[in-house]
Amino acid sequence: MFKTKMILFRADSSSSIGTGHIMRDLVLAQKYAKKGAHIIFAVQDLEGNINNKIIDAGYELFVLKSNDKKELVQLIKKRDIDMLVIDHYGIDYKKEKYIKKRTNVKILSFDDTYEKHYCDILFNHNVGANKKKYEKLVPKKCKLKCGEKYTLLRDEFYKEKEKNYKKKQNCRTVFIAMGGADTANLNIKVLKVLEEFDNIRVKLVTTTANKHLKQVQKYCKNKKNISLYVNSNKIAKLMAKSDVAIITPSVTVNEVMFMKLPFIAIQTADNQKEIVTYLSKHHYHVLEKFNAKTLAFFFSLQKKQIICKNFEELSKREQKVVFTMRNDIRIRKWMYNSKPLLYKEHLSYLHSLKKRKDRSYFLVQNKKQPLGVVDLTNISQERKEAELGIYANPNLRGQGNTLMQIILDYATLILDLKKIYANVFSHNYKAIILYEKFGFKKVGIEKLDNKELVKMELII
Repeated sequence: MFKTKMILFRADSSSSIGTGHIMRDLVLAQKYAKKGAHIIFAVQDLEGNINNKIIDAGYELFVLKSNDKKELVQLIKKRDIDMLVIDHYGIDYKKEKYIKKRTNVKILSFDDTYEKHYCDILFNHNVGANKKKYEKLVPKKCKLKCGEKYTLLRDEFYKEKEKNYKKKQNCRTVFIAMGGADTANLNIKVLKVLEEFDNIRVKLVTTTANKHLKQVQKYCKNKKNISLYVNSNKIAKLMAKSDVAIITPSVTVNEVMFMKLPFIAIQTADNQKEIVTYLSKHHYHVLEKFNAKTLAFFFSLQKKQIICKNFEELSKREQKVVFTMRNDIRIRKWMYNSKPLLYKEHLSYLHSLKKRKDRSYFLVQNKKQPLGVVDLTNISQERKEAELGIYANPNLRGQGNTLMQIILDYATLILDLKKIYANVFSHNYKAIILYEKFGFKKVGIEKLDNKELVKMELII
């Protein structure tokens, strides 16, 4: 950090911009203030702003007439500013260079979309931020501060993380944060998805910058399982007392990951693409846009603390896990090909699935413990049908129900299938009982290599 005396933060907040820029700037401002710096915020008076937060924090506030670069230069000169912190998508490379040439002020620029900057410090505190991407986007002498090491967290998060709150075993608490302004107007849509689930409590946070606040308040009224928090200063505590979060892929991701709170992220803006890519690559539940059915499926997995990975996402260790289960005599005796496979054959089979658009193949795990494999083959979107396959970890008991529910949820919520069929060996009594438990009916018998197969069908 620079040893500076006068630091000017340039950021805005509103019902359309959101509140994230100001909130993270306040955290950085506090760090500088503790070292003796005088903090000034230069903001516009936009509709739905949270400029009062700056005043409440004890910092000087200067209201700009516009986002004009000349007005900002005048302020920098007038107040003899040592460093300018820019957290604004409306101030680009050209404006930064203009300001630098006329004031020689040190510039720290926030960035999370890998844009070109003319600055002395480039700050990207998002998880997964890649400093190599900035090599040709900033001046050679620019200091790059990227990644988790520079995550900006309020003191409350460090305090709350140390506490161990007791949570109800028979009820899941869901923390919802669709951004202080909820620019995509998703709060009520998310709440309606959660209405379909039993034994959950909701803690929804928003701010007065949310232009849909009245509708949200009306929706939440008289709903005993929903608690609405407006302008809360206890976000960390709410997270600490929750079991799962539904959030936007913004700075809130840094917070829930620090608190080790499982989450589902819903993209609401283009500037979130980079972090969405990172989260998807690391197998977090992410929606690139809101979809009620997909959210319901992801939440059902989170509620059961289940992780599903398709064949493309499997690590080498997980590929070996699948191979070991598939080659277990207790599993392969119920397969069409009951002979043991070589590992190379297994890998070749998994890679062949990449070419098939009519198949979904998942390894299901609970806290890294494999529960089994589920798959749908011969998927036909035209006929809305598919064939179901399932086998549980032979070393665990009672996983058939979990696996069956997961694949049926996926088939109906994600693929919108109306008919699912399966072929089961007639002497595999446990499998037949499991299928019948979930509504499958016997619809015929056929022979396969002197073995009898029961054809089963589920009409949804």
